[in-house]
Order: sequence, then structure tokens, then C-alpha cells
Amino acid sequence: MASKKTEKFDRIIDAAVKVFAETGYHGSQVSKIAREAGVADGTIYLYFKSKEDILVSLFRLRLGELVGKFKESVEASTAADEAIRKICELHYSELENNPDFAYVTQIELRQSSLELRKAIGQALKPYIQLIEDVLVQGMEEGTFRQGLDVKLTRLLIFGGIDEAVTSWLISGRKYSLSAQINSTAAFFLKALKP
Repeated sequence: MASKKTEKFDRIIDAAVKVFAETGYHGSQVSKIAREAGVADGTIYLYFKSKEDILVSLFRLRLGELVGKFKESVEASTAADEAIRKICELHYSELENNPDFAYVTQIELRQSSLELRKAIGQALKPYIQLIEDVLVQGMEEGTFRQGLDVKLTRLLIFGGIDEAVTSWLISGRKYSLSAQINSTAAFFLKALKP
């Protein structure tokens, strides 16, 4: 029974990503998400309180999966500079491989209410913390210069990667986002190295 519930929940989340990407969050209707998921409209409300709850849930779930991949990748890296490159690689490749999710996270969330953005900001905290941990590791091992303002630097790294993805989407995905990995990592590492 639990697996059927999980399967239905996942179908609704996947449908919401697709519908939000196609029609925008504000232009989306719960009934359209239900139709895309192949469930009755009322079924949505067994899993979610509102359309906003669907958006927050999909972001928490998908970002949680992504952060899990980041952690695995960073833990497998032996040096901080390698970890920075892995973060760029995963961020770009994961969003390039899922453009609907990229669109929802990069475009739709910026048009959401302040309360919704705050809830989603909470889901982002583990990712931002991971970047900070890599910066601290880099200073401890001497790979990165001492005295970095890690709170500011982690935001600059995240912000740079985030803006590159947004620009890729706005351009109509006319180029490969993954092809930007080496240049992005090199830019950050040049700024971080002693």
C-alpha cells in the first residue's frame, strides 16, 4: 500500500514540474496537474493542501535529491578544488538533463510570493552549507587562500552558478550548459586559490 501512495505522490510531483514549466505557476491549475498525473482532482488534496504546497514539496523533494548527490560527490572528492568542480558539474548537468525542473526553479520561483520563497530558501540551506563546508576544507588544506569570507563566498559561488543556468534557459537553451563546467570551475578556483 505504501508503495502505491509513494508512486502516486511521485506522479503528482512529476506532473506538477511539467505543468508549472509549461504554463507557469500562476497559470497552472490543480486540475491540470491531476490530469497530467492521471489522478482525480480530489486525489491531489489527499497529498497536498494547495498548489503552493505542491510547489514547495516538489522543490524540497527534488532539491533534497540533488543535495544528496552533491554530498556523495563532494565526499568522494579528496580535495576542495575537486569538490568545487564537482558542484559545478552536478548543478549544470542535473538541470540540463531536466529542463522543466530547471525552468521551475530558475524562473517560476522568482515570481512567487515572499512566503513561498522563504520556504524554498529553507530547502536551499543544506546546499549553501555544503558549499561553505568545501570552502572551509579548502582553507584548512591550504588549497584556498586564508581569510576568505566564507558566508559571502558561498553565496557568490551559488549565485554565479544559478545565474548561468538562468541565462541558459532565457537563451532558449541554445548551447550546452554542461560545456560551461570547466570555465565556471576555473573562474571560481582562480578567485579562491592563494
